[in-house]
Formats: sequence, structure tokens, C-alpha cells
Amino acid sequence: MRLLLVFAAAAIPLLAQPRFTDVTAQAGIVFKHNAAKAGKKWLPETMGAGCAFIDLDGDQYPDIVLVNPRPVIYRNNRNGTFTDVTATAGLPALGTFPMGVAAGDYDNDGRVDLYFSALDGDHLLHNEGGFKFRDVTKAAGIANASFGTSAAFFDYDRDGKLDIFVANYVQWTPQGDLRCSLDGVSKSYCTPESYKGVSSKLFRNLGDGKFEDATRAAHLYDPSSKSLGVAVLDYNSDGWPDLFVANDTQPNKLYRNLKNGTFAEEGMSAGVAFGEDGVARGAMGVDAADYDRSGRPHLLVGNFSNQMLGLYRNEGKSLFVDEAPRSTVGRSSLLCLAFGVFFFDYDLDGWLDIFSANGHIEEEIARVQPKVKFAQAPLLFHNLGRSSESVRFEDVSAKLGTDLTRPLVARGAAYADFDRDGDLDILITSNNGPAVLYRNDARPPQNHWIGVKLEGTKSNRSGIGAVVRVESPSGKQWRMVHSGSSYCSMSDLALNFGLGQDASITAIEIEWPSGVRQRLAGVKPDQYLVIQESK
Repeated sequence: MRLLLVFAAAAIPLLAQPRFTDVTAQAGIVFKHNAAKAGKKWLPETMGAGCAFIDLDGDQYPDIVLVNPRPVIYRNNRNGTFTDVTATAGLPALGTFPMGVAAGDYDNDGRVDLYFSALDGDHLLHNEGGFKFRDVTKAAGIANASFGTSAAFFDYDRDGKLDIFVANYVQWTPQGDLRCSLDGVSKSYCTPESYKGVSSKLFRNLGDGKFEDATRAAHLYDPSSKSLGVAVLDYNSDGWPDLFVANDTQPNKLYRNLKNGTFAEEGMSAGVAFGEDGVARGAMGVDAADYDRSGRPHLLVGNFSNQMLGLYRNEGKSLFVDEAPRSTVGRSSLLCLAFGVFFFDYDLDGWLDIFSANGHIEEEIARVQPKVKFAQAPLLFHNLGRSSESVRFEDVSAKLGTDLTRPLVARGAAYADFDRDGDLDILITSNNGPAVLYRNDARPPQNHWIGVKLEGTKSNRSGIGAVVRVESPSGKQWRMVHSGSSYCSMSDLALNFGLGQDASITAIEIEWPSGVRQRLAGVKPDQYLVIQESK
């Protein structure tokens, strides 16, 4: 086993007033999403693109990837600023309507590769080092021109090679565009109910840089789905990665990994296919994590306006219950159209909070629904911890500074500690608008933390699918390293654990996809570690 201490975080003074600060300009981020709007009200114009925090050069500082017809890469300068390195990166054009980005080291060469989804065809880019990429889509056997949206790398057969799942949306072409209207007079954007669905795809990694389409063989073929989000989770705790797929106006899907290369769909019986009223909702982004320290992963789903967020608590025995309708999470999110959503511990108190990036698809929605706005402010729910048998959340969106309350037509959202000061920052993209970088100045200075980055040897190099457990005096926490989640976006593969006021760590345990288990004792908090799987 090799454990590398990367560094202790620099001491950065926190503001007296807890807040998230818009540092986009001072960080050097200059970006505007091109939605290719030409007055025709085409459905893909409304979807917009994702973003990623990912360490592309292995220096342990997350870089930024922004999706556009020509994607953009910003190198982290390790001083709070970024440099645009797109010009020499060799990135391909992604067509008029690009959608999402995912990342993982599919060939285990130590460099993280990129997958871009798009209406007209996805792209797999091999990381050549030095912020240079090579388009290997055709050579790798990747073929998906089915309105790809969110994507995720994961090792579903646990052979040490990362496979790729791509969520696909609907059958839409310019020639087949339909006319819809909000007021019966002028054309508006159609909902996905107007179009036929299309199956998502699974690409199995064969090694040697090759993939095969394993969608049907894995029993994942479903042409009725209209998928926008995917989360990888182990919801039955059997050590094998399962899939939750968020569908827009179609039932959500929960695929249990049968450990033999196939999956069984259990969304209906598990209680996650529909809303509480038994109707399929307009599901967008999704995430999975253990927000109540029960030891089980729960689900967070962003839905259409007037439908509220879905907060599905995993009760065990393959059963989930939506907690949102009876909580602040549901009441505060009812009028929002949520795209990028995720769990993260913004104040490092050891309890996972909820973030939602919101924005409508129709500019004129307020004319027919006065309470619903086109541009909407993000939502942040603070986890108050367990009270009796339940966990309560408080809507603190308006308490964390005016920057976070500024309305956006938000789409993608991701988190990472970009300045490596210990707390998690936020990146949001907006439809036909800017990307916004929020620095976290909201965590109490007395709260401790530990950051963990994994390097697989027997397992995939990215450590995707590995589970890290941290025990400190106040209790136990765990996270799974995962790709995907949110909406068309990717958060940092490094894991951050808030420790509250615990000044010591009892133990860190890692369960690798290969079956290797490691235990570390005597680790001090407030530092980042790189942990390599036992050789």
C-alpha cells in the first residue's frame, strides 16, 4: 500500500459573513453558452450544456471543462485563477447542440479521459497529457447519435476497466420538429411528450482502447425512455454498481446489477419510478448519497416546475420513500425547474446538504404561470442532522449572500474544492448565458475535514466505484467515488469529508472494486491524501 500526502490546505481567511462568492471574473473564466437560438423554438435549444470539475493534468487541482459547440478547457493555476488552454487542446467540434461531459481513465494510463454527449453524435477523447486530447470515437467503437445527455463512467462488470453509460433523450430532428403553443397563438417549445423516446446505451470496455455496444446484452435496452440524468450507486449494498436513470415524463428506472453482465429494472417496485401521486414527472438531474448516515445511498432528483424535488430515502430491502412532499425541500422547490442537483457538505459539519441549479425552458412562462419565472435562483438546503428518526433540512439559499440569490437559467452544476482550502465550491452553466464560479466562504472556521483521492491498480485507475469510510469521534461517514450525477455534468473525483469539530480521525477504510480492503489509522485532518490501491 502506498499513501501519499499531497499537501495541507493553505490558510485562507474566511469572510465574517458566511456566503458563496461569485469569483468568475477574478478567476479568469470568460464563457457564454451558445444555445443556437434562431427563433424557431427547437427543443434542443432549451436543454443547454453541462460542465465538469476534473483534474486533467494530475497536479491534484481540479480543472474546468465547459460544454459548447466547441468545448472549452480551463487549467487551474493553483492560485485561485484559471487559464484557457482550449486553443492547443485539440478538442473537436461537437455539433450545433452539445449536451454533457463525463470523465474517467478508461485505458488506465494515469490520465483522465473525456466523453462528450451531443444531439448529433458523441465523442470520446483520449488524454494525451499536457492538456492535449485525441478524438478516438470511431477507433474505440463508440457510436451514439441519439440526443445524448448525461453520461457516466463505471465498471459494471468489475473487470478493472471503465465502461460508459449514456442517457439518451428523444427522437428529434429539424425536419421532424413539431409546433406547440402555450397560448394557442404563438409557437412555444414542445415538451418531450410530443416526441418518441429512444434507448440509452451501455458501452462495454473491451480493453486495448475498444468498446462494444452492450445495451441489449445487459438488458438495458428501452426505447420508451426519455433520459436526462444518470447516477451510479450500490443501492442494495452488494458491492456491485447499479444505475438510476432519470426520465422526463416517463417513469424513472432503477437497474439492479445482477453480477453476471446484466441488469434487472426495479424502479416501480422500489418506489422511484413516479412521484407521490403515481404520475411520471419531468425528471432532469440526479444524485445519490447517504445524507442521513444510515449506511444506505438515497436519491435526489431534479424535476419540472410545480413538481418539486424528489428526495427518495432508501429504506433498505429495495424500497425508497419520497421525503420531499413533507419537508422544506419539497415546499421550497415546488415552483422551480431543477436541472443540476447534488449532495455535498458545504459547511463541513459532517452532514450532506442539497444544492439545486434551476431555470425554466420557456422565456414566456410567466405570461401563463405568473408565479413561475424563466430565470430562477439556486437553492441550497442545509442538513440539520438527525432528529429522532428523521433528518431535517433548512432552506438557507437567501442566507449565504446576494451572489447565490441571483436568478439564472441554470442547467449544469458541479462541485469541487478548486482552491484546495478544504471546502467545496460550485460551478454552474446557464442556457445561452454565462458559466458562474462560486467560491465557498460559508463554512465555519472551526470545522475540520479530510480530502481523499484514490488511484487504483487492480481496480480502475480512477478509483471509480471504490467506497471510502471515515470514522471520527462524532461518528462514521462514507462516500463512493463516482462519475456522472447532476445534469450533463461531472464533479471532482476527489472526496471531501466534513468532520465538524472533530480534531482527530479514528480510521479511514477503503473498499476497492477489486475486493482489496485498506485501513489507515493515525491520519490527521485538514489535508488532502492520495491513496494508492495495494500492489
